[in-house]
Amino acid sequence: MNTREAILSRRTVQRYTTEPIPEGCIERALECAIRAPNHKLSNPWRFTRIGPETRAQIVEVGVTLKRDKCEAQGLELSEQKEELIRAKLGNSPEVIVFSQVLDDDDFRRKEDYASLACAIQNFMLSLWDEGVGSKWATGSVTRHPKTYELLGIDAEREEIVGFVWVGHSSQELFETPRQPLEEVYRELP
Repeated sequence: MNTREAILSRRTVQRYTTEPIPEGCIERALECAIRAPNHKLSNPWRFTRIGPETRAQIVEVGVTLKRDKCEAQGLELSEQKEELIRAKLGNSPEVIVFSQVLDDDDFRRKEDYASLACAIQNFMLSLWDEGVGSKWATGSVTRHPKTYELLGIDAEREEIVGFVWVGHSSQELFETPRQPLEEVYRELP
């Protein structure tokens, strides 16, 4: 697969099989991640591979957040919905946390965030090239103080940019509609 094919064919995977990730695949993808464009080579990225114990605790944070949201609306979180949340947060074989070291300069922070986004794309494309799917998640669990605590991340110095779920898709993936290029592209004289 060439780069263009990888970019055009990659899809977000929502549901995963239990098939293990090939040995070294994540490390090879992270090597691609750190090749992302990065102004002044500040290397703002940090990567954390979440093990089963930590992941189970983070899933509980997600369930608690959903329960609290329901209660605030005068609703009750059913067991069925709770299990759906558990399945959604825990159904991929691997989760990698991408976080950004926070620079004191606001503009540098924006540049570094852009670098993290590029790093995530490189990571996901490398996985895809090896036949492994992924999903970049930025839900409320990624921003919750308890998640930072569980991951040992100091929110004053580092920010979670997202979780990337990694695994083989358990369902057929379809092309998603995109705006035609002529609607978003222009040329000036």
